[in-house]
Amino acid sequence: MDVSQYLEIFIDESNEHLQTLSDELMVLEKEPENKDTINEIFRAAHSLKGMAGTMGYKRMQNLTHNMENVFSEIRNDKMKVNGNLVDVLFRCLDALETYVDNIRNNQDEGTDDNEPIIKELNDFLASEGKTSGPAPQEQKSEPSEAPADEEKSNDVALADFEKNAINEALKKNMHAYIVHVFVDTTCILKAARAFLVFKNLEGHGDVIKSEPSVQDIEDEKFDFDFSIVIVSEEESGKIVNIIKNVSEIKDVQITEITTPFASEEPAVVETVKEEVKSEETTAVEKKQPAESKKAPAAAKPAVKPVGRSVRVDIEKLDVLMNLVSELIIAKNGLVSASSSEEGSSGSQSFHEQIEYLERVTTNLHESVMKVRMMPIESVVSKFPRMIRDLSKKLDKKMELYMTGEETELDRTVIDEIGDPLMHLLRNSADHGLESAEVRAERGKPEVGSIFLNAYQDGNNVVIEVGDDGNGIDVEKVKRKAIEKGAITEEQAALMSEKEIVELLFRPSFSTADKISDVSGRGVGLDVVKSKIEALGGAVEVKTTYGAGSTFIIHLPLTLAIIQALMVRLGDEKYAISLDSIQTIEDIPVSEIKYVHAKEVITLRGTVIPLVRLRDVLDVPGEPEETDNITVVIVSKGDKQAGLVVDSLIGQLEIVIKSLGKYININKMISGATILGDGSVALIIDANTLV
Repeated sequence: MDVSQYLEIFIDESNEHLQTLSDELMVLEKEPENKDTINEIFRAAHSLKGMAGTMGYKRMQNLTHNMENVFSEIRNDKMKVNGNLVDVLFRCLDALETYVDNIRNNQDEGTDDNEPIIKELNDFLASEGKTSGPAPQEQKSEPSEAPADEEKSNDVALADFEKNAINEALKKNMHAYIVHVFVDTTCILKAARAFLVFKNLEGHGDVIKSEPSVQDIEDEKFDFDFSIVIVSEEESGKIVNIIKNVSEIKDVQITEITTPFASEEPAVVETVKEEVKSEETTAVEKKQPAESKKAPAAAKPAVKPVGRSVRVDIEKLDVLMNLVSELIIAKNGLVSASSSEEGSSGSQSFHEQIEYLERVTTNLHESVMKVRMMPIESVVSKFPRMIRDLSKKLDKKMELYMTGEETELDRTVIDEIGDPLMHLLRNSADHGLESAEVRAERGKPEVGSIFLNAYQDGNNVVIEVGDDGNGIDVEKVKRKAIEKGAITEEQAALMSEKEIVELLFRPSFSTADKISDVSGRGVGLDVVKSKIEALGGAVEVKTTYGAGSTFIIHLPLTLAIIQALMVRLGDEKYAISLDSIQTIEDIPVSEIKYVHAKEVITLRGTVIPLVRLRDVLDVPGEPEETDNITVVIVSKGDKQAGLVVDSLIGQLEIVIKSLGKYININKMISGATILGDGSVALIIDANTLV
């Protein structure tokens, strides 16, 4: 059975179950007696095991089966949860994540059986109250349905017309059966399994009755069993085999109706015993349908990388579809207007169509943006586990508080911000929070607080990562910078506190006294700065020594389409993102002053350095001599600069196109856009210029 078509679904759902396990284990560590949490973990492990088994990933199935055994004992109050057990279970999760990563990359789980972890799990089973016998099998965790439901196959209520149909079939020497089907309780899509049962029976007989109704089965309004009444020319064994060829069907009970229904009397029902097949046989049948048992093994398909998918609300796609249809209508209108006779009416119609097209494309852009948006939760959900591990490694008590996980960001941004956030949190845990002794001296709570808050602010998303720890020791940073030769004593004396804090973002700069596996190599904040600025964002720091620090990240909602100001330099056109522009000023040349031989202007009491874009970008030709210059004031955090341009063209919605790897461009150019006349304009990265 080729299961590669289900690979994307398997990976998505495995990641969801692993996240559930991680979240619930965090709860369980604090509340070892919480039954709801124990049941939730058991269900997630059970589902993972079923999925891995169906896909044929035996190692993954074996590991989850052993985890399930442990939770079965915990559920039955035969074992207690302790810190060591939780540590082992987290190692199980890491191993399962490795399996899923291997499957995503090469469709194979790898060769690591993780025997040391399984041995530890079994040691816990052996030592924690287990008296005799092997580890419990998976059936122990579920009450067996068969005894309780043995009579179920006889209690299907039939209407008169259904009895008549059975009587007619018996007259024609056909068989009539009442079949009771049990779906495996690990099954994720039980309605789909039931549908396959009905589908497989097509051509082998007619289904007279279904209980619950077919509609209820389609809507999953049934437990893990249902009954059908079928008339067929096939023997009972054949019917059972057809049903059991559907994967995740646990058991089938069949009874045959041998005597026609009288008007008042019930028919005589003869029970046909079918042995329940062993788990191993059923597993083989799940993998290999009866019809294909003699077929030669298919050649192994070439490994394809699994595509990244985004789950999208169907309503968003409906809106998108509607807008695309309107776009086609607008295009047809333009074709019609352009082919109509020249004249005032034709020209007016053309302008109306252009306005209509503009409206539709703006709505289409917003709609596509919503489809691309994902909650930040997919990134931050793994951090509580990371903070727990750091707490043990650093021997500091700490707690992570998160808000705004539902804040949405573009998928491309989501993929990139995981690393910067991880480095900031590790920085808070290692450098930010003090040791227990220092916290006690300062009268702070024993457990340190780290917080991660996300919220939308206009066209930006703001993410704050902070702590109630030590804050940044500016003097220590200054000393380290001088030691490393990053700055001189003279420079240090002139630097403001904010400028000294900025030194932390330099490559290979660290204030750690010794290198550990948590920090000391000077890559953390450097990665944060470079990644965030590559995404068109900015990082700023607020710190109070002795009280804590907060790193504030500003990110654009999207990287694909932006509002820009088009400017002219000589014969060339450039775009500057509106998000980074503060104001546009017309400044008399006489107001330009010099500080350290650099041009500056004073604007409303603030000294702003000037950047002459013609010189920076090597624009050919000389600017015209004028009494006034046009200055675009841009900002990055609370720093400002004035970009001197020849003239302004106007505001435009532009699509950012990457220049690719072939053109090795300066960092001040963040990409290019194609203008309406087909020419290319470069986009200036104001952040880098500032």
